[in-house]
Amino acid sequence: MTGATAAALYERVRRVIPPVEWPTFVEDIEAILALKRERNAIILAHNYQTPEIFHCVADIVGDSLALARKAVTAEAQIIVLAGVYFMAETAKLLNPNKTVLIPDLGAGCSLADSITAQDVRLMRQRYPEIPVVTYVNTSAAVKAESDICCTSGNAKAVVESLGVPRVIMLPDEYLAKNVSAETNVGIIAWKGHCEVHERFTPADIRELRAAHPGVVVLAHPECPPDVVIEADFSGSTAAMSDYVEREKPPRVVLMTECSMSDNVAVAHPDVEFVRPCNLCPHMKSITLANIRSALEENRHEVRIDPRIAGPARRAVERMLSI
Repeated sequence: MTGATAAALYERVRRVIPPVEWPTFVEDIEAILALKRERNAIILAHNYQTPEIFHCVADIVGDSLALARKAVTAEAQIIVLAGVYFMAETAKLLNPNKTVLIPDLGAGCSLADSITAQDVRLMRQRYPEIPVVTYVNTSAAVKAESDICCTSGNAKAVVESLGVPRVIMLPDEYLAKNVSAETNVGIIAWKGHCEVHERFTPADIRELRAAHPGVVVLAHPECPPDVVIEADFSGSTAAMSDYVEREKPPRVVLMTECSMSDNVAVAHPDVEFVRPCNLCPHMKSITLANIRSALEENRHEVRIDPRIAGPARRAVERMLSI
């Protein structure tokens, strides 16, 4: 990487990465860019990744739905998923003949951990003939027990696409309740929660409004319903980013994982971002160093039992067809 290239990359992120920190990233960024060329690899990065990953080495960025869609058309032979493990599994489901790497096997998810395939089977026994809509924030084994998947960006459309009076929606209780408030379809929910979003409260929003008059509050639908009601807008990370692009609020707060604000702020220098910082420890386990190691050593390849992969892929592909 030339000095000019490094300078151009830093220009992207200078508002969110202090100059004193930038030199600590340059060597790994240079190595990762070279390794991608050498190995015919691309990096998919979720919106919650830190700016030096999101803006400096990633090829495809977005929310879970965007990454799922774009993984299908990925032309590289190696996919590195800068995100959490269920996202890497989804990329593998949609790219069975490609190598998918996850830089840290410990990059999990409280929602994925909240439910098992056996739990889904028991729910089906309790509520026979009711279709199961499963959030993508789940393991491939859970997806395999489902009729269709959804993301926070398309959950309402998926639920309504089934044309039935009731569905089972797993595992995020708050997402299910927030979708239920927007549709006439009855929703049977599970008790899973996101460890980041469940911490936000209506009192947090009122305090932010008092401290920052005129602030526009955007809440992720994994937040509790009373937080969503208190907010000015609720939507997926992609929807929140689109809102800022479209409305250009002078001052905004994103009630979600705090790297999201940094990544959106890069493109909006005229918007003031108030940051109530709730970190996702799993997302933050992905670093430039372990992305580099994944590419150098083919570290942590994702493999899925074919007996699980087939039905799980069908549930994801059914979602993508909507």
